[in-house]
Amino acid sequence: MLRLMASGFCKDGRWSREAVVLSLLMDVQEHNDFINAGKEETAIGKRQCLDPKKYLSLDGNSLNTADLVRLGKGLFNIKLTYEAEGKVNEAREVIETIIKENRVVYGVNTGFGKFAHTLIPKDKLMELQANLIRSHSAGVGPPLSVERTRMLLALRINVLAKGYSGVSMETIQAMVKAFNASCLSWVPEKGTVGASGDLAPLAHLTLGLMGEGRMWSPQRGWDHAKTVLECHGLTPLVLKPKEGIGLINGTQMMSSLAAEAVERAVGVARRPCSEATPWSDRGGSETPLSTPLGHLPLPDLCHRTCDRVQDAYTLRCIPQVHGVANDTIAFVKSILSTELNSATDNPLVFAERGETISGGNFHGEYPAKALDYLAIGVHELASMSERRTERLVNPSLSELPAFLVQDGGLNSGFMIAHCTAAALVSESKALCHPSSVDSLSTSAATEDHVSMGGWAARKALRVVEHVEQVLAIELLAACQALEFLRPLKSTTPLEKVHELVRTVVRPWDHDRQMSPDIEAAHTLLREEKVWEVARPYMDQYRDRLGLKPLPLDD
Repeated sequence: MLRLMASGFCKDGRWSREAVVLSLLMDVQEHNDFINAGKEETAIGKRQCLDPKKYLSLDGNSLNTADLVRLGKGLFNIKLTYEAEGKVNEAREVIETIIKENRVVYGVNTGFGKFAHTLIPKDKLMELQANLIRSHSAGVGPPLSVERTRMLLALRINVLAKGYSGVSMETIQAMVKAFNASCLSWVPEKGTVGASGDLAPLAHLTLGLMGEGRMWSPQRGWDHAKTVLECHGLTPLVLKPKEGIGLINGTQMMSSLAAEAVERAVGVARRPCSEATPWSDRGGSETPLSTPLGHLPLPDLCHRTCDRVQDAYTLRCIPQVHGVANDTIAFVKSILSTELNSATDNPLVFAERGETISGGNFHGEYPAKALDYLAIGVHELASMSERRTERLVNPSLSELPAFLVQDGGLNSGFMIAHCTAAALVSESKALCHPSSVDSLSTSAATEDHVSMGGWAARKALRVVEHVEQVLAIELLAACQALEFLRPLKSTTPLEKVHELVRTVVRPWDHDRQMSPDIEAAHTLLREEKVWEVARPYMDQYRDRLGLKPLPLDD
């Protein structure tokens, strides 16, 4: 009834017939050499707990999405590499030279946007930068969560570490100290159009570091920023020339949210068949795969003698649909790996040439387009899952008790849980409309094409969460369906998944509140507990067939 799927495996980078064969192999009764695989799950499948006292070095070149998410969770403190410090100092010397020589450079001694041709007196340059931060702190809506604000701050530090912004080492070190103390600014989630980067969110991030607005820390909670900084022995930032614009030009909010979205999408896609699925109605028809499977024995739950030739697409086409979802996620992750380590300021400072160059690296079109693509690709996992849940709860399709409960009528069972899945899928369809196809001219037509990447990132995160919740409902339904098929057994890894679910959710013998059960299953998925149980077996299946893992397994 439950089935593991080859969602992580391909050959020569393509989904092939072997993947389809493997998807049914997951239902084959294990040989003795598979039985003890689960004993290795701690070594193979678990991510090690990280010491929060350890440091992650940032150099502006090697940060990946997984480590950024870990930084958001507070698993590391951060520091700059020696090489990064040298580049930062060299770029700052260029800015100091420009000021001494009275050269006119955008953002250093001119106004911003439409005011680019307005020269600012030397004695007003620091006030210029502070005013920029205050005026651009115009976001609205609820603040980013603590974890997401940590990610935003860490990513901005990483970009500055490249040494192309001209921000001083003193300022970057103050940001590092604030991160390590978990002194985090109030950053409203709405207000960015994604070019010239995420101006409003990054301005709010900087505003708190200046001792203005609100900040959060574990000791103080939300309080006035200056109070929070003083509580931790930190001094408010005093911005030098070029530093204000150097701290707010860039794609860091959309990119940090994108990192969380893609890492959660990886967790969804690489799990066995998105946690659990039925193979046909009460087992799978072996007929379409009889030739490639040859003499392999089938598990108790497969139909051995039925005349069914083909199963529904949400069963038969899982390798194809889930395959392109995997490829989509891998593609988006590759785009983000570049974006996280890109110089996105304007103007950029080139120390080796002693000059600055104005450009458009702050434009968020790359992450915006990738995030829209991610939402569309991942949504299909939920779309498929909801249909498989329908096949489980519908007695005309499953030949099981209606809505997977005894005494139907008196009990409603999974009737409304399936409705919840349907509602989430429907909502995600609207969210999958790409935001990056829109553009509204801003800054008096200076910024006349924008990416809307901030909304793309927030939408993608919501879609990924919906997918997780829909899969949690399917997981519960599939485990409940197994209860009606005992004493028949599924494969060892699937029985292990069933055992895991039963540690947090008991069988549905009569009606009770469903929401806590869904949340418990959702937590198992978010924490990758299902993947930890199944991965040892997945690895052995892969090795047995000589299949290569997709990049998502790296």
